[in-house]
Amino acid sequence: MANITVIPASKTLHSKMPLNAQSRRKVAGYARVSTDSEEQLTSYEAQVDYYTKYIRSNPDWEFVDVYTDEGIFATNTRHRDGFNRMIADALAGKIDLIVTKSVSRFARNTVDSLTAVRKLKEHGTEVYFEKEGIYTFDSKGELLITIMSSLAQEESRSISENVTWGQRKRFADGKVSLPYKSFLGYRRGEDGKPEIDPKQAVTVRLIYDWFLSGKSLPQIAKELTESSIPTPMGRTVWQPSVVQSILSNEKYKGDALLQKSYTVDFLAKKKKVNEGEIPQYYVEGNHEAIISPDVFEQVQRELVHRKANNGRHSSVHLFSGKIRCGQCGERYGSKTWHSTSKYRRVVWQCNHKFDNDEYCTTPHLTDEDIKSLFISAVNQLIGQKETITAALTVSLDVAFDLTNLKAEQVELESEMAVVYDLIEKCIYENAHTVLDQEEYQKRYDGLTARFDTAKARFDAVEDAIHSKQSRRAKIEAFLEALAKAELVGTFDIALWCGLVDVVTVHRKDDVRFTFKNGQEIKA
Repeated sequence: MANITVIPASKTLHSKMPLNAQSRRKVAGYARVSTDSEEQLTSYEAQVDYYTKYIRSNPDWEFVDVYTDEGIFATNTRHRDGFNRMIADALAGKIDLIVTKSVSRFARNTVDSLTAVRKLKEHGTEVYFEKEGIYTFDSKGELLITIMSSLAQEESRSISENVTWGQRKRFADGKVSLPYKSFLGYRRGEDGKPEIDPKQAVTVRLIYDWFLSGKSLPQIAKELTESSIPTPMGRTVWQPSVVQSILSNEKYKGDALLQKSYTVDFLAKKKKVNEGEIPQYYVEGNHEAIISPDVFEQVQRELVHRKANNGRHSSVHLFSGKIRCGQCGERYGSKTWHSTSKYRRVVWQCNHKFDNDEYCTTPHLTDEDIKSLFISAVNQLIGQKETITAALTVSLDVAFDLTNLKAEQVELESEMAVVYDLIEKCIYENAHTVLDQEEYQKRYDGLTARFDTAKARFDAVEDAIHSKQSRRAKIEAFLEALAKAELVGTFDIALWCGLVDVVTVHRKDDVRFTFKNGQEIKA
């Protein structure tokens, strides 16, 4: 029979260190919080302090560092700089043991968690999860980590789904919230709704004026940067894409489109532009407008036009929708005469001029005609500036007073709350006691009719409030533009956009400008 000699192990299984080695283990801590709230940051600081003292207090351990991530989601590790730096140091042989609070602090993504643990194990680095009491070099370690990571991942999924449901419920209810720290022009009002930030609103209006004056997106970005105006994020350098986002955001005209994007993958936090995959909600008149709807629509048309024409500007879209036929009431549109010859010219005429047997006799106008007529009309208006400003300023608070409407709104809210409670009580009584069903139905129908009446009036009052607020904003914008205006000798796009409501053409010698204060002037 052969002799068998046992050669005892001389190194540890994973670290490859001699069994009798007296060297201390190089130990690091890992701490993470998933939000940047004040409470969580306090927890974060406490974790850092705890692991520093915990590691240093063990005489067999050599303190390396406490690696940290704050304000980072745990569902993937790609954007966790502290975590990734720790892994790199471990693979470089700088760490023998990593101590962390729990599996969920390490990663809520099962795949990422196991991948990291296996990679570390291959390079002789162990991980200790305090809460679960798991050492990754333990024979049962990987099984337990798999179970705990899966539970953590499902917790993330559940939280994500609950958050998503809550967001979509708010959207469906028409509840609008703005990222005020990064949204130019608005701040949170006392009622929780957006209110105009006067200083920032000047920048927003300037962007719209410059764009309609023919400046390109890069030109606007350059001028804003050179003027040392901070971006919505507080940076010093403007990008054309930021300018475009301001020009195309419907919130600047007082409306709000909700659910423009949605989260595709809760693990990667990947978002996608909503192209009809899930419902969207459009809320009109949600808050006070910085830009009038007319100017906003002009800008949208111009954005489309420039995209189709490689960014080139045209006055065609500046006048579009502003000129009407005094005979039939239809809009004037641009027409190109002699498009293929040297006599080519663009004119404006009634869109329905030749639609009927008796065509409109109103004349056509050229761009230069419109500009010349505008100069004449606006100078007449500016000549009356002081009188107009004084009259409008005095009447503004009276004409747009909301006291009675808001008082009625409060009363109606109270009435709906009372009736709603009565309806619930009625349903409860019918479910728990024996009632005459005919009498019950009569009572129920009466209460619901009462509620519907109050709700209909509430909606009407709310619409009236929004209408007055919108009209007041329009007049205030007009007064602001008029205050800056001086007599002009050349066409001024900013004045055109800020002052003109509509131009009505009756005859060649009878073109009337209706300004945004309601005043009509014959050019």
